[in-house]
Amino acid sequence: DVKMNDKSIYELFASTEPLGVSSEALGCPVGTYGLPEFGTRFVIKMVEEAKPKSFSDLLQISGLSHGTDVWTGNAQDLIKEGICDISKVIGCRDGIMLDLIRYGMENAVAFKIMESVRKGKGLTPEYEAEMREVGVPDWYIASCKKIKYMFPKAHAAAYDMSAIRLGWYKVHIPLAFYCAMFTVQPLGFDGALVMRGKKAVADYIADIEKRSQRNEASPKETQSLPVLQLVNEAYARGIGFLPVDLEKSTADEYVPENGKIRLPFSALAGLGENAAANIVAARDQEPF
Repeated sequence: DVKMNDKSIYELFASTEPLGVSSEALGCPVGTYGLPEFGTRFVIKMVEEAKPKSFSDLLQISGLSHGTDVWTGNAQDLIKEGICDISKVIGCRDGIMLDLIRYGMENAVAFKIMESVRKGKGLTPEYEAEMREVGVPDWYIASCKKIKYMFPKAHAAAYDMSAIRLGWYKVHIPLAFYCAMFTVQPLGFDGALVMRGKKAVADYIADIEKRSQRNEASPKETQSLPVLQLVNEAYARGIGFLPVDLEKSTADEYVPENGKIRLPFSALAGLGENAAANIVAARDQEPF
């Protein structure tokens, strides 16, 4: 039932305004932390440069972020140089065939060229000649020659539909969004750090990012960044955290409580999944 055309959701890909916080507070120019395929530094930078305005633009970005030699040194340069915008660059493999058909090429030939390009085989002299014959521009032909692998549009659509739907909850029901995201995130959650407040979390993020640039951060620290960025974002939006409580915490679910998020037993360092479940099982038998 979540609307796919809510304007505030698409604004997340342009600014942090729908979240009610400044980009400085988040350390990010857009509001896409936590959205599938749009929360990494690489894709955030891509979104910032591409300036998507529609769902079809988001499909382009997902195709570009999953392809090989499609964005860097290719579509990115075309956009920077003003040759074309995100809607016109080659993003997904299907786009090549459809573009060529629109230029007037026969369906079968357009399909064969798409297959050759998306597999990284480039263009034969014959294919290139046929493209020029129907008026395909030089920049498009040059872009095809650089591509090594391309993403299918159907996969991009599945990712982006999930991103839009989750974005709706992020904007309109943030407490539920953050509880769900923290519950399903696969890595550990440092409850002690989080309970020290927003400044401690933001400082820790800045420290990891600084050491990452010098290749001094551990893989575990680098992998913890996405969830810490969401924690920082929740704090910035006025959502606080409640400590682990022997009577109220669950084993591993982050639950809403009086407008805040109650940490589960699993948020405690060194307390494993089985131990957390055993505490809850014992509590269910009789009060501590």
